[in-house]
Amino acid sequence: MKKDHPSSADLSQYGRLAEYNRKRRFGVTPEPKGKLGQGKKTSLEFVVQKHRASRLHYDFRLEHDGVMLSWAVPKGPSIDPSHKRFAMQTEDHPIEYNQFEGVIPEGEYGGGTVMIWDRGTWDPEVADVDKALAKGDLKFRLHGKKLSGSWVLVRMRPRQWLLIKHRDDAAATEDITAAKSRSVASRRSLAGIARKAGASARQLAQAEEADKAAPS
Repeated sequence: MKKDHPSSADLSQYGRLAEYNRKRRFGVTPEPKGKLGQGKKTSLEFVVQKHRASRLHYDFRLEHDGVMLSWAVPKGPSIDPSHKRFAMQTEDHPIEYNQFEGVIPEGEYGGGTVMIWDRGTWDPEVADVDKALAKGDLKFRLHGKKLSGSWVLVRMRPRQWLLIKHRDDAAATEDITAAKSRSVASRRSLAGIARKAGASARQLAQAEEADKAAPS
């Protein structure tokens, strides 16, 4: 028998990760349970995970205050400053999630194939990240294998943001999600990751379809 989702009382110990834990059954999904990060770090991590769940999207995550702040970006990041990408803020994720690449089983929250599309470190371009988040205007610099330079997240309304590349030497008109579509961790395609992880036939077909489809 599958274990039910934990109760609210069970979740209190997880603080900002309570919502993340509430949505997942860790006896079923291979995703990390995770815990809040400890202490100060010399650098802050970021990760972008290409995720074929019910639909293809990209999960954009910035490390802050012991967790990964997370946004779902349907069309993926664009390095063209004229392309403002819609980004829906989701629940905070554990820092351990930055290493997750594989398949979430069918029937589980976010079921589908997950790729580590890009990762690296980031620097705030504001004096106070919490104040910038509260204001809805977070400027930052990325140091990744695919994404770099200056960016901004601008809030339009609760949970709804825009991810925008600033005009600098890292900006270009190239569709980077199509030009650089493979994992920076394994060099695999979504379908390759799905096969390696033993995905269901339906999930494998969805991953193959996503590999063929170039974002508009």
